[in-house]
Amino acid sequence: MEKGILLCVDDEIIVLTALKDQLRRAFGNDFLIEVAESAEEALDLLDELAEEGHTLLVVVSDWLMPGMKGDEFLIETHKRFPSVVKIMLSGQAESVAVERARREAGLHDFLSKPWNAKALVDSINQGLRSKT
Repeated sequence: MEKGILLCVDDEIIVLTALKDQLRRAFGNDFLIEVAESAEEALDLLDELAEEGHTLLVVVSDWLMPGMKGDEFLIETHKRFPSVVKIMLSGQAESVAVERARREAGLHDFLSKPWNAKALVDSINQGLRSKT
């Protein structure tokens, strides 16, 4: 059976490394965990994964990134993959951007940095349960 994809997007490699480690500890080999250092890189990766037939399940994205902001990225992701669970993880997100992502991208959850690993895993699990 093919594994679903969890994608983490942040412009700080240390955050991506921490997220990947925490998610691997929580989910083991249940999912493929991919990372991208920008919204643009993430959109390219999403297209590539979709072309290869992979199932994208969850996107965890920062808000404040160079180029495209997280709310814009999640809205674009929602247009292409509406059933994906979308979580914003940010220490600097503007409340108007979070609300826009809730309205236009179906944002499942917003978590502040520094984040609690259990809260993130719980949010992912809750989002996945809500999609089934």
